Amino acid sequence: MSSIAILCNGTFPRKAYPLYLLSSADTVVCCDGAAVKYRKHFGKWPDVIVGDMDSLPEAFRKQYSGTVVKEEEQDYNDLTKAMRYVFEHYPEAEEIHILGATGMREDHTVGNLGLLMEYTRMFPADGRKVDMVSDYGTAFAVTDSCELHLGEGRKVSIFSADNSLRIVSEGLQWQTSGVVFDAWWKATLNRSTAPVVKLSFSHPSAALVIVD
Repeated sequence: MSSIAILCNGTFPRKAYPLYLLSSADTVVCCDGAAVKYRKHFGKWPDVIVGDMDSLPEAFRKQYSGTVVKEEEQDYNDLTKAMRYVFEHYPEAEEIHILGATGMREDHTVGNLGLLMEYTRMFPADGRKVDMVSDYGTAFAVTDSCELHLGEGRKVSIFSADNSLRIVSEGLQWQTSGVVFDAWWKATLNRSTAPVVKLSFSHPSAALVIVD
């Protein structure tokens, strides 16, 4: 199973699981200055660096010019540029793990988490696993009714930008069928009460799930 790790320039992970995803990935793609953090921790350079290069020191840009993919357009952030690069150049990748995408700046954290839902439209996964992992949890997007094998006792929060969406749940402490997704907090701070959580969507739509 081939895996890609995309490292953003937020808080560098410290816990075992995100570090494992980063160290065991077949290919590591860093967003701009995140390459410096990767080199400092692992003592080597990533496979690819993507971004507008506003946070990567010029000395590194010259030394590792063969791995730098400069994207100057500002319509999308460096994470989205890295995702675009991965989907174009690694179509065989079965897992894409995004790390370092949260922390340090609240606006980047909120924006990057929201992008996971947007990526279901921009980059159809075709069965590939795409998630965002930090020291505090794992986030991923779903687009229709599904079964989530989370395990019992996990913290679960659900977000959606579609206020017409209704989600009937099984295996959560608090039922979500009456939730109207017109505010971010509406389906947060729940807990799994069964090994498998079932979500039944009223219609196909993007929702963000965060588990811890």
